[in-house]
Amino acid sequence: MAARIDAEQAARRAAELRAEIEQHNERYYVHDAPTISDAEYDALMRELAQLEADFPELVTPESPTQRVGAAPLSAFGSVSHAVPMLSLGNAFDAEEVQAFDRRVADTLRGAGLLGPDESPEYFCEQKLDGLAISLRYEAGKLVQAATRGDGQTGEDVTSNVRTIRAVPLHLKGEPPRVLEVRGEVLMNRADFESLNRSQAARGEKVFVNPRNAAAGSLRQLDPRITAKRPLRFFAYSWGEVHGLPGRQAELFSEPAPGARQQSTLPHERHSAMLDWLAELGLPVNKRHNRRASGAAGLLEYYEQVGGERANLPYDIDGVVYKVDSLPAQKVLGFVARAPRFALAHKFPAEEASTRLVDIEVQVGRTGAITPVARLQPVFVGGVTVTNATLHNEDEIRRKDVRIGDTVIVRRAGDVIPEVVGPVPDKRPADAREFVMPKSCPVCGSAIERTEDEAIARCTGGLFCAAQRKQTLLHAAGRKALDIDGLGEKLVDQLVESGRVKSLADLYSLTAFELAALDRMGKKSAENLVAAIDKARTPTLGRLLFALGIRHVGETTARDVARHFGSIESIMQADEEALASAPDVGPVVAGSIRRFFAEPHNREIIELLKAQGVHPVAEAGPQGDTLSGKTFVLTGTMPNWTRDDATRHILAAGGKVSGSVSKKTAYVVAGEDAGSKLLKAQELGVPVLDEDGLKALLGM
Repeated sequence: MAARIDAEQAARRAAELRAEIEQHNERYYVHDAPTISDAEYDALMRELAQLEADFPELVTPESPTQRVGAAPLSAFGSVSHAVPMLSLGNAFDAEEVQAFDRRVADTLRGAGLLGPDESPEYFCEQKLDGLAISLRYEAGKLVQAATRGDGQTGEDVTSNVRTIRAVPLHLKGEPPRVLEVRGEVLMNRADFESLNRSQAARGEKVFVNPRNAAAGSLRQLDPRITAKRPLRFFAYSWGEVHGLPGRQAELFSEPAPGARQQSTLPHERHSAMLDWLAELGLPVNKRHNRRASGAAGLLEYYEQVGGERANLPYDIDGVVYKVDSLPAQKVLGFVARAPRFALAHKFPAEEASTRLVDIEVQVGRTGAITPVARLQPVFVGGVTVTNATLHNEDEIRRKDVRIGDTVIVRRAGDVIPEVVGPVPDKRPADAREFVMPKSCPVCGSAIERTEDEAIARCTGGLFCAAQRKQTLLHAAGRKALDIDGLGEKLVDQLVESGRVKSLADLYSLTAFELAALDRMGKKSAENLVAAIDKARTPTLGRLLFALGIRHVGETTARDVARHFGSIESIMQADEEALASAPDVGPVVAGSIRRFFAEPHNREIIELLKAQGVHPVAEAGPQGDTLSGKTFVLTGTMPNWTRDDATRHILAAGGKVSGSVSKKTAYVVAGEDAGSKLLKAQELGVPVLDEDGLKALLGM
């Protein structure tokens, strides 16, 4: 392209490309709504880089191509903050929050800024778990970036921050002559996991958590390394502000005691100031911020965010409350090194250290052997943890976790606790490595691991009581045979007593014998027998899913059932025939074929028939309104259950998946939608509510 255009045309095209790329950066990092694919974005960057290579005079420090990082530094310089970066006071319980609210209310009433029956108005934000940073813009251009340091002096990390695409190199609109922006550099969990996998593959150090990864990335002496790290940035405050265009009101601007006088600000509320920063093109985490009134409003926000915490794409360690009125903030002032108008309400620690007492293994439904850490009890993430997952043998080796180590344990929300890694400095001399057992601890069958899998498995199949229990619980599930009342405690009794050796044995249970079991009364026993009897005529797809065939999920089971029409046809099909069913590839086809090639599995089918279990044919789509479209459901809908929505989508020829990808046609989101909604917004997948789905279905 460059060979066919002159310098003037190249300059014009370069300017167009820079503007377009910055627009896409803003849509991605500020609005969380990308409009082009990664490949299209990369193509724009390549075209601009080629133009600048052919016409070197076009290269400017603000060009998106210059975010690759400059030469390594010998050391970081120091930066004195014009306005100190202060710490916040902390609260750990409701009483401390209520006391904070009382102090604020009493002070503001005494100053005549709050009526006797009024409550203070606050702005509430998530407390991002990253690295605090200050960005200095002059005439709208980024000229300096510094860490918090001791609050008065920080490290100059300008070269590194310039590589972060979320940070604009120049501001939009009419910025002030000088603007210091305060915010957080962080790393999303998914990006953190990807980075650690890459680090491990290269034999390099892996990071303990996203915060350490973000801090370590930002403090690289070689900015080219920082440029390769997936860092993000959110603005949440400001420091020095001078030279605003137009007439402004005389307002407070967050100086600490002794700080030099600040210029005027364009708004009287903290929330409005963040809106202003967003208008200048800075990323602000607006989706999760809100205003609240009084202590009750603050505590409600704390509980809400705490419930959403595990589904967020990044880590937070609490929430922050700030009096929203800037004149009121000025009246409240500061104490020591913290403002009186703000408070950090911390969540219980999500990470803690404890001793790894032993490593045992658990057996899953498919025979998967999972190493489990037995821990000295430790309080983390709001609960006392005694066990934590270690995933698999390779993961134990990668993390170099040994029995006897002091380890870091992580728990976020309802997520199963996991061992992050050891504390090498505290490793005892008698620490020993984990050795995967050769035989199953439940049934004694051999444990095997194929070359293409990270997971070892018990070969006992349904002979193994552990697998039998999990298989029965899976089969009784709502999406399988839907046997209400068959819970874990009851399954334990039935299997351990030897009464139930296979799925078919469930259908011979009587109310009399069930009523004699622990925690089972006559009525509960009768209800369970009725539920089992109802499950004698499941749809073929439900029965196929209930069998627990590896790689066969609910949707695949339904597709196979529709394609073959009977359990006998499925059992007789070879891999080639199985692979002819919709969306069944060689892996799934091979898994189904191997399952029915096992004599004991074929025997189960015959025993089920003998007990009167006769599956009905799976109904085909009633139309093709949604043919070829894949849906993902998340959250709670006002009128439909997820099963209702799934049934209607399938009836119209659509498909339902459990995960969001670029191939997803729509995400249907209800109340309390979590990470799937965030993923859809990241990928630009259309989002519907229940009414939108009904409209699509023509209902």
